[in-house]
Amino acid sequence: MENWKDYEDLFDPFEKLVEIEVEGRVLSVPENNNLLRCFQFISLESISMGDFCWNRDCANCQVWIEEGEAERPVLACRTRVEAGMKIVRKADEIQLIVD
Repeated sequence: MENWKDYEDLFDPFEKLVEIEVEGRVLSVPENNNLLRCFQFISLESISMGDFCWNRDCANCQVWIEEGEAERPVLACRTRVEAGMKIVRKADEIQLIVD
């Protein structure tokens, strides 16, 4: 997000961006935020207009995180980002439009 400062009230306070991998693509996102906010940082319009409840009622933000040889399903609205996190699959509702 080039102009994230215009939307900084959307995000929890952060000092730097960390790299995560989403379906094979390395992306920079704000530390100290949940994954759904990080996805919003990557693709503001598609996530803002998406069908998400933001409080784990809908499960439309489910992603699968690689943990060793296994995958663990989590809800992006309830999971804090970690540097180096690998998201191997995501729900169809999560439409990331990356330049």
